[in-house]
Amino acid sequence: MSERTSRKVSPVFWVPTLYTAEGLPFVIVNVVSVLMYKSFSLMLKSKGLPEIPDSQIALFTTLVAWPWMLKPLWGPFLEMFKTKKYFVVATQFFGGICFGLLALVLKLPTFFQWSLVLFAIIAFNFATHDMAADGVYINTLSQKDQSRYVGWQGAFYNVGKVLSQGAFVILAGYLETRIGVEEAWMVVMAMFGGLMILLSLYHVRMLPSGGAPGQVKTLRETLDTFWDVVKTFFEKKYVWWGISFLIFYRFAEGQGIKIFPLFMRAARDHGGLGLPLEEIGVLYGVFPPLAFITGSVLAGYYTAKRSLKKTLFTLCAFFNIPFVAYAFLAIAQPVSTFVIGVCVVIEYFGYGFGFVGMVLFVMQQIAPGKYKMAHYAFGSAIMALGFNISAMFSGYLSDYLGYRNFFIWVLAATIPSFLVTWFVPFKKTEGEMSNEPAGEQAT
Repeated sequence: MSERTSRKVSPVFWVPTLYTAEGLPFVIVNVVSVLMYKSFSLMLKSKGLPEIPDSQIALFTTLVAWPWMLKPLWGPFLEMFKTKKYFVVATQFFGGICFGLLALVLKLPTFFQWSLVLFAIIAFNFATHDMAADGVYINTLSQKDQSRYVGWQGAFYNVGKVLSQGAFVILAGYLETRIGVEEAWMVVMAMFGGLMILLSLYHVRMLPSGGAPGQVKTLRETLDTFWDVVKTFFEKKYVWWGISFLIFYRFAEGQGIKIFPLFMRAARDHGGLGLPLEEIGVLYGVFPPLAFITGSVLAGYYTAKRSLKKTLFTLCAFFNIPFVAYAFLAIAQPVSTFVIGVCVVIEYFGYGFGFVGMVLFVMQQIAPGKYKMAHYAFGSAIMALGFNISAMFSGYLSDYLGYRNFFIWVLAATIPSFLVTWFVPFKKTEGEMSNEPAGEQAT
C-alpha cells in the first residue's frame, strides 16, 4: 500500500463528501428523473407529438431503481477483489461518465429508451458505490468514531438530496425558459457528471483504503466465498433477533410517513388538512431537513458518549413518540400553517434522532465479522424491507379507518418497536472485547 493511501486522514475530510456522493445519484434516479421526463412530456405535447404518460414515467423510473434494493445479491463479490476505496473511486468516475452520456442521448428521438438504459446502469453503478462507501466507513472507523460521525453521515446524505432535488432542479427550471427543455436538462445532467468525476478525483487522495484487497483468484473460490458470506450472515449470534429488530423498529414509520403527505393534501371535509401543493412544498422544503440533520448529529454524539446498548431505547422513543404530532393534526385539523409546520419539524427531528439507532445497530451488531461490507448491505436491505412491508398495507388501512383513526392506529403500531428494542440482545462489540483480559475473550 502506498504512503498516500495509508496515511491517516481525519473523517472530517471524507465522510461529508462520501455521503453527499451517496445521496445525489439516489435522488436523481428516483425523483429528479421523474421531473425531467415530465418536462419532456410537456415539451412533446407543445409540439403536437405523443406525450410520455404519467403511468410510464412512474413505472420505469421505479424499475430502474431496483438495484438499490437488490444490491446484497452482488455485495459479497466486493469483499473479494481490490480495496473498498478502489470501488468508490471507480464507480464515482464511471458514474460521472454515464451522466455525461445521458446528457448526450437527451437530443435523440429515442431519448426515453436510451435514457432509461443509462439510468439503470447508473443505478447499478451507484448501488455498488454505496456498498463500497459503507465498507470504507465501517472498516476504517472505530466503534466510537462510527457513533460520532453517523450523524454527519446522515446529514450529508441529505445534503446530496437537497442539492439534487433542490438546487439543480431550480437550475433546470430556470434554464428551460431560456435555452429550452432538452438543452436545460443536458446541462444539468452534464453538471451531475462533472461533480461526480470531481468527487472521484478528490477521493483518490483523501479517502482511506477501507481494508486490504481480497485474495480470491478462481471462479470456484468466488462462488465458495459468496456462499460463505450468506451462510455466515445467518450464523451470526442473535441474527434473527437482529432481523426482527430491523423490521419492527420501522413498523409505525412505514405507515405514517407514507400516508402523511396524502393527509396534508386531502380536503378538510374528508379528514385532511386541505393544503395547496405549494404550501406543502414550503413546509417540507426548509425547516424539516434542518431538523432531521440536527437530530442526526446530536444523536450521533449522544450515542458515542454512552454506547448504543445504553441509548437504544431512548433513540426508539425519539423515533416513535413524535407520531403524536400526526395524530394531533388529524384530530384537531388546525388551519395555522405555523402550527402544522411545528408538528412536521418535531416529527423530522425525532426521525433524524431515532434513525441513528437503526443505522448503528446494523454497523455494530449485524455487520461485524469476516464480511463487514456485505453484511452491512444485507442489514440495509432488511431495513428497507421493514419499511416497505408496513407501507404496503397502509393505504388500505387509511381508507378503511379514515385519517383520524388511522393516525391513532399508528401510535398503537409503535408498540412492537418499543418491545423489540427492549428485548433485543446485544453481542459484545469489538471495542468491548479488546478491553477485556485475554482469558475472558477466549470464553
